[in-house]
Amino acid sequence: MDRDTATPQVDSLPGEKAREWVDYHRSTAAPSTYVYDFVWDVSADAEGPFCTDVDGNVLLDFTSHVAAAPLGYNNPKILDRLREFDLVDPLKIAGQDFYISHGSPPGESEFPGPAGLMERLVDATSHYGMDTVFLSNSGAEAVENAIKIAYDESDGAKYGVTFEGAFHGRTLGALSLNRSKSVYRHDFPEISGVVDMPFCDDRTCSAASCSCGFFPDESSPVSRLRQKLDPEKGNVDPEDVAYVVLEPIQGEGGYRIPSDAFMDELAALVDEYDITLIADEIQSGVGRTGEMWGSDHFAIEPDVITSAKALRVGATVSRRDVFPEEKSRISSTWGAGDIIASLQGSLTLDAIHDYDLMANAVERGRQFQELLGDADLAPVTDVRGKGLMLAVEFDSKERRNEVQETCLAKGLLTLACGYDVIRILPPLDVTEREIALGASLFCEAVAECA
Repeated sequence: MDRDTATPQVDSLPGEKAREWVDYHRSTAAPSTYVYDFVWDVSADAEGPFCTDVDGNVLLDFTSHVAAAPLGYNNPKILDRLREFDLVDPLKIAGQDFYISHGSPPGESEFPGPAGLMERLVDATSHYGMDTVFLSNSGAEAVENAIKIAYDESDGAKYGVTFEGAFHGRTLGALSLNRSKSVYRHDFPEISGVVDMPFCDDRTCSAASCSCGFFPDESSPVSRLRQKLDPEKGNVDPEDVAYVVLEPIQGEGGYRIPSDAFMDELAALVDEYDITLIADEIQSGVGRTGEMWGSDHFAIEPDVITSAKALRVGATVSRRDVFPEEKSRISSTWGAGDIIASLQGSLTLDAIHDYDLMANAVERGRQFQELLGDADLAPVTDVRGKGLMLAVEFDSKERRNEVQETCLAKGLLTLACGYDVIRILPPLDVTEREIALGASLFCEAVAECA
């Protein structure tokens, strides 16, 4: 496949072979989240945003596997390096004090493993004063460990603050923080003491023009969270709050970008009351928004960052004084790291810097928004995003669903989120041609559904 000339080519989706594979998979798989009956043929041509399914259909994938494949398929920026690595077994190291080396002195290995990834993460968070990392398997585990170390560091504080629309994972602790779809939480037990606050739904608002309810009185810049924490009038003692956790840009909740007024107030509150701020960067981090972290766009200074997806492993990053000193307070069977996944994460971070992919994300994201703006699509009520974390909002959920299905028929893979939003997540090295191609297919789909 020549990435410079490839285009989507679709006969039928799903095709006959794909249906067989879907039936085979579901015969043993528990019911879960299914979006497409799409079966990638790993032996067929694929590069960057282009992939081929088992029936020979070529698709343009603008999902990046929900940001978990940040450079798309078979990208030589990573794959060429991986080919040089001689596979070994085991590829996942059990325990916390079992280390690996490639024979080189520390920090000089051509194939950085878990330690190399942690070093890169410390560098990437040094502007927040972070110097310590705990690796795990997934984003949910990263969040679980973030709230555990926050509870531990706060010495008995019993409350946590989350936000409406939040999604932080599917393990029980992380589920307790979710405030998006009810199906994620109903009938499951929850940790106690989690308080929810409105999340900004107008990225241009001020305290006076707030519509989400975070600033309830247009005549006063006092937020609901400040009212709740007020030592004299509030009903929650700030010393009893172990953490505030939020996605700097909400993912599952609808790719909602908060206003500066919202984030300024949040930054001021956690600083004033010395509350641990956890930034869930699992979808917004690792260069996706045009900065290394979504937090970098705002006034907040997180005390803990959770990352995963683009890293291929889970990571909880903070300062050494926040992590428990007591051994075994946090641990994981695979805490010493997945060798290949850590290598992929390290090479991804290297590629982001070596190829200036954050600048590319800004430029290509701006291009996509301008192309849709110029198209003046009647059913579209908003086009927004930071970098290549993009969202298109529609006049109804039904219209959104119809557009998504029409995009698929044209060979463009997209994802839904929120109530009536399609999210667009191209690879970080997406080209001008590929954005133009994807935007054209998207606009065609919207026009057909209008």
